[in-house]
Amino acid sequence: MDSEEEKKEDKGEHINLKVKDQDNAEVHFKVKMGTKFKKIFDAFLQRKSLQPGSVRFLFDGERVREDQTPQELDMEDGDSLDVMMEQVGGK
Repeated sequence: MDSEEEKKEDKGEHINLKVKDQDNAEVHFKVKMGTKFKKIFDAFLQRKSLQPGSVRFLFDGERVREDQTPQELDMEDGDSLDVMMEQVGGK
C-alpha cells in the first residue's frame, strides 16, 4: 500500500477519545481521524451544559484549536483531552 492510500485510510479510521475535566469526569467520543475538534468541543459543551469560551481543551499540555483534527495531532485510540476552566486574572 502506498502512502497516499494509507492517508485516505487513516481519515476514515475511528478512534476513541476521552475528554476529561478538572474533576476527572470523563466523556467518551468515537470519532474519525479527520473530524474537526469543533464538533467534539460542541458536543462536550452541550453534554456538560457549558458556554462556548468557558473552557480550554489541551492535549499533552498544548492548547487544541477547533480547526485541528486528531490526525494532525497524531492522536491514537484511547488518548485523552484535558478540559480546563477559562481563568481571567493576574497582574
